[in-house]
Amino acid sequence: MNNYNNNQVENLSNFHFSFLNLEENNNVFKITLNRPNKKNALHPQMVNEIAFAMHYAHFKKTIWVVLFEAEGTVFCSGADLKAMSGDVEPNDSTIPLPNNEILIGELFNKIYKPTIAVVNKDVYAGGFLILAGCLFVVANNRLNFSLPEVKRGLFPMQVMASLINIMPKRKVLDWCVRGYSITAKEAHSLGLLSHICNEDEIHSVTNKLVEEIKENSPKAISLGLEAYDNLYNTNNEHEYLSEMLNKMQQNDDAKEGLSAFREKRKPNWTGN
Repeated sequence: MNNYNNNQVENLSNFHFSFLNLEENNNVFKITLNRPNKKNALHPQMVNEIAFAMHYAHFKKTIWVVLFEAEGTVFCSGADLKAMSGDVEPNDSTIPLPNNEILIGELFNKIYKPTIAVVNKDVYAGGFLILAGCLFVVANNRLNFSLPEVKRGLFPMQVMASLINIMPKRKVLDWCVRGYSITAKEAHSLGLLSHICNEDEIHSVTNKLVEEIKENSPKAISLGLEAYDNLYNTNNEHEYLSEMLNKMQQNDDAKEGLSAFREKRKPNWTGN
């Protein structure tokens, strides 16, 4: 974790978060996405807040488990396409600017704490960086999961890299290329979800999982996750894929896809 230092994140209560709700209790740190009017779409300010909260959890020894939840009707709809075009809403976030570019995939690799996504709403596109990044995903068995980037003239570069770590490669590529939806049952069978249950069981299943984790040594778990990261996540793939995504956004198809999305029409692809 090198986007912020320990001194910056030590006094979390001194900062205002515009797009997250945070709660710390009994060695559990809950991060709740709180941009429901935009379907919790990720834009730079929100990603900055997520990174700052995760850095806090990384450095805070009394945090043993990190939960991710979401307000509103969608868990996360992925990247904010309007923000990608420069249309960013005003906010009063006081989170400092990071020392380096934030790569969400790397945040989950480097936190070295068990992470659990508690998913009771549908997920789209870049929202899978959170699901694929978490060690556990507890989800409502009636949900759907979609990767529609190619329909906007884009490709889910970093999502692809994260999904390939937990799903069959051919299935990941097929999903990215065709941009369809899958059910919770299929997502569970493919390894994207670790637990599926009825909506009214989600919190009891999550609480049981948290208690099972807390019965074990937090230091041993932290060192084990650090060892795993150093074994399998040392090739800076997310940095490369972020560069590729930036390159992709400059082409004509990407511009047309984003324009068509804003104008609610079918895009006219040129292949340029």
